[in-house]
Amino acid sequence: MRTIGIVTTGRADYGIYYPLLLKIQADPDLLLHLIVSGMHLSPVFGMTIDSIKEDGFDIGDKVELLLSSDSPEGISKSAGLGVIGYSQVYAKTHIDLLVLLGDRFEMHAAALAALPFKIPIAHIHGGEITRGAFDDSLRHSITKLSHLHFVSTEEYARRVIQMGENPWRVHLSGAPSLDNLGIVNFLDREALSVQFGLTVIKDPFLLVTYHPVTLEYEDTDRQIEQLLAAIEQSGYPCVFTMPNADTHGSVIRREIKKYADTHISSQAVENLGTKGYFSLMKIAEAMVGNSSSGMVEAASFELPVVNVGNRQSGRVSGDNIIHVGCDRDKILDGIHKALSPEFRAGIEGMVNPYGSGKASEKILQVLKEIPLDSRLIQKEFYDLNEGSG
Repeated sequence: MRTIGIVTTGRADYGIYYPLLLKIQADPDLLLHLIVSGMHLSPVFGMTIDSIKEDGFDIGDKVELLLSSDSPEGISKSAGLGVIGYSQVYAKTHIDLLVLLGDRFEMHAAALAALPFKIPIAHIHGGEITRGAFDDSLRHSITKLSHLHFVSTEEYARRVIQMGENPWRVHLSGAPSLDNLGIVNFLDREALSVQFGLTVIKDPFLLVTYHPVTLEYEDTDRQIEQLLAAIEQSGYPCVFTMPNADTHGSVIRREIKKYADTHISSQAVENLGTKGYFSLMKIAEAMVGNSSSGMVEAASFELPVVNVGNRQSGRVSGDNIIHVGCDRDKILDGIHKALSPEFRAGIEGMVNPYGSGKASEKILQVLKEIPLDSRLIQKEFYDLNEGSG
């Protein structure tokens, strides 16, 4: 029986993992060891570890790492605490394969700590680009620390190989989050209103998800001010979700709460869970912000997305994405375009470039069948000009 360690650091990656977690848990040949860290363990972010338990998953280990400060120094110290915490887990727990997702500093700490233990790492969502966030560097670093790669598009597969990863290590799986579309029982407006106290969704509304642009953190105050000014001028009710634990995320959190408190047509929700979030995406008129969910999942709902600023700059995007700068007038123009009947008609029947919802099956098969030998651990640089180096 293989022990599959999976690190989850917040509600976003947990929702992406969820279909894979179900498959690992149900497989008699695999043992799931869930390592819960980061925002899951913070009251500020809703103590979402409780949601994991409610879903029926056992918690293998917990790694506390988040400091209350979201300054650059605070983020760096949190990453350091993460390396210490994960190393303590690896020292006492046998893990055959470690699965990491995405690009956050908490995930990078888990990858770095695994290196001396010679634990093979399977990385999901490598090869992507987000020019506005330092997550871009963390993602590529995790790629070089990893031994298997599950990528969401052919372009990302080519990029991982371009980084020197041997093609046999790279698997085109698509985006695992899309697997949720086949298993989630969506909530209607009434159920959403009751479960989350949402009253503004009785009318057409905008779903707003905005995170710090970490390579532009000095500009966070202006950016959230411009976004909220555009939302206000649009006149549309909106549901805000709260930002991640990133540099100056508290600034965005504070301003969103202030806006929601002073605008009766707007509400802010700390944690919707995958079912709640997808249910809102299904009925929203448009999505505004800079979340990866707008780039990856929204296309499956044929949901128009106004992607604001540089955080997601460089990612593969579908026809439903409207890219705008972080300026009130540009954001407002983007909202008007997204809400126009012509734009909605133009994306009807669109194909999501991130796959069709079969990723977890492909990932599971590789996790079960890949030989756990020296060939997997001992990496050679794959040179595009000369073959393998």
